[in-house]
Amino acid sequence: MGRAFVYVILGGGVAAGYAALEFSKRGVSPGELCIISDEPVAPYERPALSKGYLLPGAPARLPSFHTCVGTHEERLTPKWYKEHGIELVLGTRVKSADVRRKTLLTATGETISYKILIIATGARALRLEEFGVNGSDAENVCYLRDIADANRIVDVMKSCPEGNAVVIGGGYVGMECAASLVINKINVSMVFPEEHCMARLFTPKIASYYEDYYNGKGIKFVKGTILSSFEFDSDGKVTAVILTDGTRLDANMVIVGIGIRPNTSLFEGQLTLEKGGIKVNGLMQTSNSSVYAVGDVAAFPVKLFGETRRLEHVDSARKSARHAVAVILNPEETGEFDYLPFFYSRIFSLSWQFYGDNAGEVVHYGDFLGTKFGAYWVSKGQLVGSFLEGGSKEEYEAIARATRQKSTVENLTELEEQGLGFALAISQEQPPEPTVSLAGASLVEERPLYAWQAAAGVVVAASVAGFAYWYGRRRRRW
Repeated sequence: MGRAFVYVILGGGVAAGYAALEFSKRGVSPGELCIISDEPVAPYERPALSKGYLLPGAPARLPSFHTCVGTHEERLTPKWYKEHGIELVLGTRVKSADVRRKTLLTATGETISYKILIIATGARALRLEEFGVNGSDAENVCYLRDIADANRIVDVMKSCPEGNAVVIGGGYVGMECAASLVINKINVSMVFPEEHCMARLFTPKIASYYEDYYNGKGIKFVKGTILSSFEFDSDGKVTAVILTDGTRLDANMVIVGIGIRPNTSLFEGQLTLEKGGIKVNGLMQTSNSSVYAVGDVAAFPVKLFGETRRLEHVDSARKSARHAVAVILNPEETGEFDYLPFFYSRIFSLSWQFYGDNAGEVVHYGDFLGTKFGAYWVSKGQLVGSFLEGGSKEEYEAIARATRQKSTVENLTELEEQGLGFALAISQEQPPEPTVSLAGASLVEERPLYAWQAAAGVVVAASVAGFAYWYGRRRRRW
């Protein structure tokens, strides 16, 4: 037995939801499109899990954050998919794929065939066992990748009010979960091997600002060491974390955020892989012309830097998905994906955005004792990356525009003196740029105004772990 569709999206994350909306806008006929997901719910804004979902008061719950509310568009509930004739095959694992025959075989034995496949399988969280540490099966050791993981964190937090949490990892997941934990009045210690948090993006000076802020919230940092083992009680719960430097940390709960790995196994040996993901061209097309890949799993050419990259961030997932659909349905009118790498976060009262690449020489500017500061990265006399904390919408747009056009920098000392004024001046000289996305999202992501975010003073950040890939590439033992 089996079913046949013209278009199949494999994966039910952010990219799947935005692809479905783009298909609908471009006139896909009822019955032509199917989404297959191993999760039991329709696609949702995954970044909500590390923020609003974990809040103690008025927490976010579905259906409030189904896609595509993250860009102020329609909320695609199960009813929406039904009304638009889009088949949702939920709670279903695909155990094999045959790209030559254009078929997918589910764990229940059903064969689903397609003419065009969009791979949106995302990534999975790296587990401690992959680094030689046992204990992931303990009921108070948590990861965060989907709603089931978030529910587990919520349950464990409720079981240890004002208890002690150890967060393993200093990237996106670690930073955001630590903030949510302390809001829940949990005592937090963060453990990571680097010299400072967010080491793959932040400079030491930038990191110092955020670490000081976190210290002020009671969050402790244990840096330059890694997890060695756990201590357990008679029920198998973790009671303490033992680090390689001999430090022992009491723990009522542990959250692990040490990286992610793209879900490519179904297509290994069938499609070309690169950068740990599935290689695509500028049209998001894989080595098989009937198969496209989007989101975290796709390694695509970043035209701005002339190289292939795999980016793990909600913005990239949304826009790459929309672009793939545009290519599929309107190939004559759609060029290559021209994406400016973009990462952002709002934690507590802080808000930062980053565009481009953190390569070359760095120039800091602004008031690091205040609320507004930033940095530029300059390579071969051109601006290639920009970071800003505490900016306005116009200021974020300015650094994005200056970075996209790779503005010329003649003197680093003058750049430091000009600071944000450098980007603002360039922005005023240039006419407004067209929107980056195909469906109305501006160059700078607007701040979603969901009630659950306002309550925490935060905006949804990365599909957990935008920079976790960089952690994952470091094959270190935790």
